Formats: sequence, structure tokens, C-alpha cells
Amino acid sequence: MKDILSKKIPINKPSITDLEISYVNDAIRNGWGEKCYEYIHKFEKAFSGYLGSKHALATASCTGAIHLALMALGIKSGDEVIIPEITWIASVEPVLYIGAKPVFVDVLKDTWCIDPQKIRESITSKTKAIIVVHVYGNICDMDEIMKIAKEYNLIVIEDAAEGLGSVYKGNKLGSIGHAGVFSFHGTKTLSTGEGGMLVTNDAAIYERAKILNDHGRNPKDGKTFWMKEYGYKYKISNLQAAMGLAQTERIKDLVEKKRQIYSWYADILKGIQCKMNPEHTDTLNSYWLPTVVFDKVLNFDREAFFTFMKANNVDSRPFFYPLSSLPMFKSVESNKVAYDIYERGINLPSYHDMSEDTVKEVCQFIMHFLRGV
Repeated sequence: MKDILSKKIPINKPSITDLEISYVNDAIRNGWGEKCYEYIHKFEKAFSGYLGSKHALATASCTGAIHLALMALGIKSGDEVIIPEITWIASVEPVLYIGAKPVFVDVLKDTWCIDPQKIRESITSKTKAIIVVHVYGNICDMDEIMKIAKEYNLIVIEDAAEGLGSVYKGNKLGSIGHAGVFSFHGTKTLSTGEGGMLVTNDAAIYERAKILNDHGRNPKDGKTFWMKEYGYKYKISNLQAAMGLAQTERIKDLVEKKRQIYSWYADILKGIQCKMNPEHTDTLNSYWLPTVVFDKVLNFDREAFFTFMKANNVDSRPFFYPLSSLPMFKSVESNKVAYDIYERGINLPSYHDMSEDTVKEVCQFIMHFLRGV
């Protein structure tokens, strides 16, 4: 049995270089008064340029970005919004904020992303939108989803919080739907500590979201401190945006390191009976979190695994619970794939400074656990 590690292996953390430090220092020293939005605007411009979207609006969180997107796209109380079973709760909470009804649908066995056929089967006269989630960096079937949306006149919001850097048929995730949203939490590939981004190619959606994000103030009204409707404040700070700009300038390297880390895991674990994040033809997976779903024959005990890894100073995360299994919702156990795989799934460490030797150490602990050592 391998010795317990003397230093903890974290699940994720940001990659911080002198570039981030220099930009944030500049924002602290000089980013006030007339320059209080300087890094925000630079960050938005750089991010939209990287993504290939016409407009980008930086926000305090991805949750806020989803809320703004839903409202800017006209979703109202009583509308139905289709959501995948497997995702973090932030994907659905903004739907509840506005009084709309989430409709949970099952996911595909290979990508763990929303099943287009189940979307089609769940559409009613009240359905107005689909939120698709590129979970763990995996890629939804966007051609089929956009085809369904066009057929039924539905709005598509891409939750690409975990999919930054992934590519579908030449298009970066988040740039394909009517709007896309991203997270810059400290665990994400690109981090601002906390933060998010709303992107769209539709100028009307962008302008509406901007007004909603500034307490309802519309600059075209020409009156200071006057608004004709209430709004919200999901603004990111100039300091966070300074870090975000530096990270955006390094994004290609950050994504490539994620892909390298995944390749190390995939090579070492290829002999284990499990499924990992897939990469299909015409796609590129950014592999935000290397994820393993063990085959049923292994009788994998997830809670025992976490106890074992924690005792050996290795951080890990559980695969998302099906949203409808949470106590605030009515369970939809007919979503059989989601309810079948979650207890056999784990996320593995993938911070940017991780070495191949560290990946080997993590894998050794996994294999020790599976052998019952």
C-alpha cells in the first residue's frame, strides 16, 4: 500500500502567474474613478474575441448570468424551461427566481449531457426555453438541440460554466445557442475567484441584459440616477476583471494543460472497467474535470472511496446528484440514466500545476481502493 501523502492533492485551483499579479496590482493602484470599468471592458472584449461571440457581459457569477439571460430572452413566470438532470443546481436556480417551471430530462449514457430525444418528448405548449449544460467539459449535441429549438420556436441557453475551451464542429461552446454563460469560480479553467460571463450574438439580448444588470438604468434615457424599471446588480469588479483579462490572454495554454492532465489519467486508467469523458468526432473536449463512471460489476462504493482518498490526503468530488433527487424537487426517477450513473461517478484532481507523477499517485490510490487494499 502506498504511503499517505504528506501534502494534500487538491481537486482544483487557479493558475496564477506574474501576469495576473501585475494586472491586479495595476487595478488596485489605478483602477478607480474614470478607470473603474477599464479592466471589465478589456476582459469582455478579450473574452468575446476568444469565443467568437459578438457581445460579452461580465457578471459576478454564472448564476447571475443565467438569470440575466433568461430575463433578457423574455422567460416569465409560468413558462417551462427544460433542464438536464445532471448539473450543478446553479443551472436551475435562476429559473425558480423568475417563477418559471424547470422540467428535468434525462442525459445520454456516453456524454452525461442532455438527451435531445428526451427534450423533444418533454415539450409542451408552455415550454419556452432549453438550458443545455456542457457538463465537466463534455459536449452536447448542439446541431440536434438547435434543430429542435427552431422547430418549436424555443430559446437555447448554453451553460458552458464547465465547458470553456471545448469545441463543437469548429465553434467554441457557449457561442452556439441564443446566449451562453460561463463561470470563473476558483475551481474553473479560467478564474477570477468568483465571476461569470454572458455572451450572445444578438445585440438586442445584450443591450437588454446590460440594462437589467445596472439596476434597470438605460443610458439612452439621459438621466442620472433615474430608471423606469427595476433591475439587478450582478456586476463583476474591476479587480476580478483584471485577473480575468490575464487568464484570457493565457487561455489556450490553460486549456491545453487540462487536456494533457486528462490524457495522463486516461492512459493510466485504461485497463479499469469504467467510462471517462468522451471526445467525439468533430469535437474538442477541454476536460475541465477528469471524470470516471465505474462499471456496475465493480460494485463501487462512492462514500467509502471518498473516505479512503481523504484519509490519504487526496481531494476528489462526487458526480452530480440528479437534480430531481434533491429535497426541494419532485423526483423524476424515469430519468433512468441519470439515476443509474451518479453513484458510480467521481471527479479527479486536475489543477494546472499538476505533474504526471502526481496523476500517477492519484491513480495508484484509485487502484488500491478498487483492489480492496
